[in-house]
Amino acid sequence: MNPSLNNGKGFETRSSCPLCHGDLIIHWQEDEIPYFGAVMYISTRCSCGFRFADTMILSQKDPVRCKLSVENLEDLNARVIRSTSGTIRVPELGIVVEPGSISDSYVTNIEGLLTRIRDVVITATKWCKEEPEKYAVGNSILARINDVLEGLGGISIIIEDPLGNSAIISDKAVCETLSPEEAAGLKTGMIVFDVDTSSLKADTSEDGQSYELQ
Repeated sequence: MNPSLNNGKGFETRSSCPLCHGDLIIHWQEDEIPYFGAVMYISTRCSCGFRFADTMILSQKDPVRCKLSVENLEDLNARVIRSTSGTIRVPELGIVVEPGSISDSYVTNIEGLLTRIRDVVITATKWCKEEPEKYAVGNSILARINDVLEGLGGISIIIEDPLGNSAIISDKAVCETLSPEEAAGLKTGMIVFDVDTSSLKADTSEDGQSYELQ
């Protein structure tokens, strides 16, 4: 699997497709983006239909925890920087979003983050329609998220990242360095070509993350 260099920042490697086992060319392209620092874009596509794309964070900083209390519509505009190693928590809703097998990195705001979470909760709630207690919990969470999106607030967003590449950008956000013990207890995510799912932590999105309703 020797790399074939295209230029100073990009190269290709060859592997076999996990679906059809045919020849697969993987493209790697280095870049520099705000907040994340050095990143590597990875993409591949096979004629059988298999495709994969991700962004790998190359830099590493002090492990960090950022927390923002969402109280009004203005707070929904706070910028969220979530790397592939970031864990998102919404304690009031019992929601934990951990890095999964092919979790992605993104820049959004609190509104966009809550919309992502809401979409997953909608799917999870449909799955447990035959279980009255879980179905009621799901609908309760959805109602709370919708209230927050309408400006009623009352929740907090926490992002923890053992590699220090995630953040909440707001004057109200409180960020602190994690202890080595706290950082060691967090998942970092990894790049693989398969997605692990389970009945307890179901991968209900396309980004390979683990969403848990506690």
